[in-house]
Amino acid sequence: MFLIIISAIAFGAIAVFAKTAYSAGSDPISVLFFRFSIASLVMVPLMIARNIPFPRGQTLFGLMLMGGIGYVGMSFCYFTALTMASAGLVAILLYLYPAIVTILSAFLFKESIKGLKILALVLALAGTFLTIGLSGGGRPLGIALAMTAPFIYSAYILAGSKFTKQAGVLSTSTLVILSASVVFGLLVLIEGLKLPRTLAGWGSVLAIALGSTVIAVNTFFAGLKRVGPTNASILSTFEPITTVILAFLFLGEEIGPMRILGGILILVAVILLAKNEF
Repeated sequence: MFLIIISAIAFGAIAVFAKTAYSAGSDPISVLFFRFSIASLVMVPLMIARNIPFPRGQTLFGLMLMGGIGYVGMSFCYFTALTMASAGLVAILLYLYPAIVTILSAFLFKESIKGLKILALVLALAGTFLTIGLSGGGRPLGIALAMTAPFIYSAYILAGSKFTKQAGVLSTSTLVILSASVVFGLLVLIEGLKLPRTLAGWGSVLAIALGSTVIAVNTFFAGLKRVGPTNASILSTFEPITTVILAFLFLGEEIGPMRILGGILILVAVILLAKNEF
């Protein structure tokens, strides 16, 4: 549970770092390319240094699909939707994924979903909606992409819960990150590369690559292996709390009473999960 919360905090910082990189002249495709490419330069030598072999056969193919299609597809849908719909609406639609993961886990993995876990899920979803807030609408295509993102991410989490047990945490993280970097590299060849023009912009890119990718992905898969897909997806709702707090501290965005209430509900959900586990 601690590992998943660390991962959520690291992922939650992306929004602040990304805005800094964009203001320095970069764009989403370029930032995502730097994110996964720099992370790959850390992860691959780490695997080699620790004499960990790369997975083979179906496991290798599955992990490549997770990174090259799952992670890339979710990122593409999410960032493209942000250009067509309000950030609040897009974020709320993405955070439907804990409910999707819970339902699919029950059907596919026969995971027991009852009692405190159901209450924790409801509180986490309610807290997420209050924390993010809902403002404005959007174009139909933007809303459709935003609704697609949580289904792709749910499949990614469920697949990750399977392949992490087969390949190990470091192998899973490395293959996912490396596959995503290849796909975004191809997109950069098509769209062009936009470099940050300031030190703050480059610092943000490095922070996204090392903190919000290397640390975030590894801790997520390590936690996912231990607590399972349902608990991991519920605990990941700690991410919007992080985003809201950092946006308040560094971007001057307001924290109102509804967001405070939402944060409290998410924290209560985490406590209920802890009680359910122990």
